[in-house]
Amino acid sequence: MITILESINLSSKYLAQKGIESSRTNAELLLADIIGCKRLDLYLSFDKPLGNQEIEKYREFIRRRGNFEPLQYITGKVEFYGLELKVNSSVLIPRPETELLVENILNHLSKEKESTILDIGCGSGNISVALAVNYPSVKIYCTDISEEVLKISEENADKHSVIEKINFNNHNILTEDLNNFPQFDIVVSNPPYVSRDNFSSLQKEIQNYEPRSAVTDDSDGYTFFREISRKSFNKLKEGGKLFFEIAHGQSKEVKEIMKNNNFKNITVIKDYQNIDRIIFGEVK
Repeated sequence: MITILESINLSSKYLAQKGIESSRTNAELLLADIIGCKRLDLYLSFDKPLGNQEIEKYREFIRRRGNFEPLQYITGKVEFYGLELKVNSSVLIPRPETELLVENILNHLSKEKESTILDIGCGSGNISVALAVNYPSVKIYCTDISEEVLKISEENADKHSVIEKINFNNHNILTEDLNNFPQFDIVVSNPPYVSRDNFSSLQKEIQNYEPRSAVTDDSDGYTFFREISRKSFNKLKEGGKLFFEIAHGQSKEVKEIMKNNNFKNITVIKDYQNIDRIIFGEVK
């Protein structure tokens, strides 16, 4: 019988030959998911033989990863802001950079009263669920164009016992207004911000597997920033704030868009790689 260590060595070599970055880490994470343990626990069981069913499932996982299917879709989960969330190919995989967006919103929420938040294009619900888990007095409205996506976000909210704090809405910000929604303290969006021209330069995992509509606006990359800035201004209370995650090189243009829609005190925040990543403005 093949041991855990032998399986990892063979699989990491195979993934490296296929061009998968961090091939050994990927091999270890996939096997840990099959066995049902933490990755580091594998080091305590290197000599343990794998069963036939484990071997077959591992081969299938490695084959899929070798075809550049994202690891998170294979395992069906991702960790975000300390929370395990369900993901599948209908939703964008939450990125570590978006944790900075959540952190900055939490820093701006009032501790004296309940806050009302609108999350436009909620995807897996990662932003809304993280905010609801970490802030006791909040009411959040999630929107997305896909009922299938909203189902995933509802499952994640239910998993972390915050579903009563979140209202889920099938809504398209590009074609619909926000008249049926209440006034908000915070509007947040991590919109599709990759331009049509830049989409072809993305990793194969993104191009071939993640939902294109969640990645690119198939235009110049600024479509959603314009529409959300225009439509959210009058839905924000006095002192309310609009938060965006942005891509590298977009801060100047998005700041101008927000200024043209009457937002004040516009602030840009860099990520841990010193890249402009978060921008927010205030209604005065």
